[in-house]
Amino acid sequence: MDIRRPDIIARSHPEGADEPRGEPTRVVVVVPVRPARGRATEAGEGARSSEAKRDEAVGLAAAIELEVAASLIVSLATPRPATLIGKGKVEEIGALVAEHEAGLIFVDAALSPVQQRNLEKAWNAKVVDRTGLILEIFGRRARTKEGALQVELAHLSYQKSRLVRSWTHLERQRGGFGFLGGPGETQIEADRRMIQERIMRIERELEQVTRTRRLHRESRKRVPYPIVALVGYTNAGKSTLFNALTTGGVLAQDMLFATLDPTLRQLKLPHGTKAILSDTVGFISDLPTMLVAAFRATLEEVIEADVILHVRDVSHGDTEAQAADVAAILADLGVDPASRALIEVWNKVDLLDETQRVEILNRAARFEPDQRPHFVSAISGEGLPELLSAIEAKVGAAHERMVVTVPAADGGTLHWIHENAEVESRRALESGETEVTLRIAPTKRGQLERRLPAVD
Repeated sequence: MDIRRPDIIARSHPEGADEPRGEPTRVVVVVPVRPARGRATEAGEGARSSEAKRDEAVGLAAAIELEVAASLIVSLATPRPATLIGKGKVEEIGALVAEHEAGLIFVDAALSPVQQRNLEKAWNAKVVDRTGLILEIFGRRARTKEGALQVELAHLSYQKSRLVRSWTHLERQRGGFGFLGGPGETQIEADRRMIQERIMRIERELEQVTRTRRLHRESRKRVPYPIVALVGYTNAGKSTLFNALTTGGVLAQDMLFATLDPTLRQLKLPHGTKAILSDTVGFISDLPTMLVAAFRATLEEVIEADVILHVRDVSHGDTEAQAADVAAILADLGVDPASRALIEVWNKVDLLDETQRVEILNRAARFEPDQRPHFVSAISGEGLPELLSAIEAKVGAAHERMVVTVPAADGGTLHWIHENAEVESRRALESGETEVTLRIAPTKRGQLERRLPAVD
């Protein structure tokens, strides 16, 4: 049993390669959809259309170069304990799988181990559910050691619950040596123990990575660079916006989960203020709980951020439902948008026609003035100067305004002020001293006061 890498998609994929070898796996995409009852749920479930769900499922399959042979929406009035979907649909899909000679069926839902096993028997092909496919995508995208460890940890937790499906020899017993033999332990117990030991080793490694990240964060706090974090639904254009604001060189493609590992770059604001911009993994509806837990360390940049930019694709028909999903995941992380400096960034306005532009302008007008979204196009650059000014205003609002007088001979303090605070103005006094009006982070005020005891 190989517990080092996911074994979900049955094809060759060498370690570190960007492209799999051989012919792509043909997949049939099945999207179970429950009929909407009453009002939309908090996560936006009721607001998301069936076609949008299918498009997203097909996009997930395409994200790892699977060849989508067919896709269909299955109405799911009453989930079946054995197969999730009804017998008639199971037979219909089986005929479709045989017709297209598909080697994989992607069921865009959470399947129990028993359901997965029964569907594989019925269709005579490998079946993967939503959690499994997202884990596979994350496994392909992770590039840093931390990202790879987090994906492996999440996959092992998923795999551990599916030993009942993965093994056909679980009734076998393995004894000890000589007269100490006895019944021994079942194969499933041995496999579960092996996985648990690997999980514990990864958790120890991640603890060390987390400590290192915390040290880096503490070192950044010694320099007054506020953190600005990009969050949003996958494929909302976060990486493209990140590159437009910082020339960061992050992979940006029209693909779900094009980037996974977090990237931090310096962001220069209009009046000379500097910040750190963080690009994080995109969110998605029904993001597996184990992935949220595994990536908590990575998402600490969001938890610790001074300003959060919620990037939305306003050209997408389900933008409201996607926004609700992002809000739900932020809540799971313990981030309360109401208590943070949050800026709504409505991206991809270049894809809107005139009628659609008028519609979103009217929608934005219903927001409170200090909460109105910013319309931008990360591709054309439209709205980016105004967005930078808004970020600077949010950053500055958290800083304290001070007026200090620096002795003429104290050039070191003047240098420290320019490096650690935002200088609004400075003027020379007749006494030879320099009066400086500045804005400074509360955490830095004490250091300045120790340099200059008499401050206003």
